[in-house]
This record gives sequence, C-alpha cells and structure tokens, in this order.
Amino acid sequence: MSELLEVFPGAQRALFRQYHIGGCSSCGFQPGETLEAVCARQTGLVVSDVIEFLQSSHEQDQRVLMTPQELAALRKSGAPVRLLDIRPREEWDTARIEGAVLLSNPLMQEILSQWPRTDLVVVCDHQGRLGLDAAAYFQGHGFKNVRCLRGGLDAWSREIDPQIPRYRID
Repeated sequence: MSELLEVFPGAQRALFRQYHIGGCSSCGFQPGETLEAVCARQTGLVVSDVIEFLQSSHEQDQRVLMTPQELAALRKSGAPVRLLDIRPREEWDTARIEGAVLLSNPLMQEILSQWPRTDLVVVCDHQGRLGLDAAAYFQGHGFKNVRCLRGGLDAWSREIDPQIPRYRID
C-alpha cells in the first residue's frame, strides 16, 4: 500500500470515499500490505477495478491542482480569488502569501454559511500534501470551484516570491 500511495497520493481518500477502506481502524490497512490483500478482506472487490478507480481519481485530483504560476497570473489579472491557508497558526506566523486567510473554526463557519459556492477558492498548505483533502472537503460541501496550490507555500516561495521564507518541519 505504501507504494500505491506514492504513485497515487490521494489513494487513501479515494479508497475511503468509494469503498470505505482506510478511514478508520476497522477498515484500515498497513503500509506493507498489498492492494490484493486489502481487496481480499472486502466483499466483491476486484483489484483491477480498484486500480482503474484510483487512476481515475488521481486524474481528477490533478485537475484540482493549480500551479503557482497559474495562481500568480490570476492574482495579477485581478480575478477574484479566495486564498485559504490551512496550515497551523505557528506556520502562518512564520510565512504566508499576501492576501491569504488562515483557516480557523470561526472562519470555517463563515465559509460554510456565507461564502458563495461558486467563488474560486484556492487551498494552500505547506508543501501540497494536505490541500487536496481540504479541497475535497469543500467540494463535498457544495463548493464548485475549489483548487489546491500545487506544492503549497513552499512552491510559491521557490517559484514566485523568494522573499517568503521557506522552512522545514521535523
């Protein structure tokens, strides 16, 4: 499963959404298990069908990702973009993209109750690993135009604004 998750980073989210695999202790899997072994524990799952679904899900994830260059061009054009930073407060305090808003519980309530579902929302995290999960959450709540910054703040700093400090989390 660890190799599968490297090839398809969103596989755990996709497996849970489609088959209820990997979301909790009763349906979880171990990194060393094979997809065949995981499918064998489920009723009626065919490995080739699951792989086909994961490939399709991965392609959908790729369409949600937005490069730093695409975001920079949108912002430069003046197009309305809501940039939502989902990192912890400590990371936000260290570095952030100008104009981004930090996700908090009160802001989450505002987003879900007041933000138009058609607004462009771009989710930003540290290195692009958690943003797709957050984007999927908002899509699941009816947001039609949610994207995720590919590579997160780290890519933005590296490719667009080197004045933003880069950092590592140990």
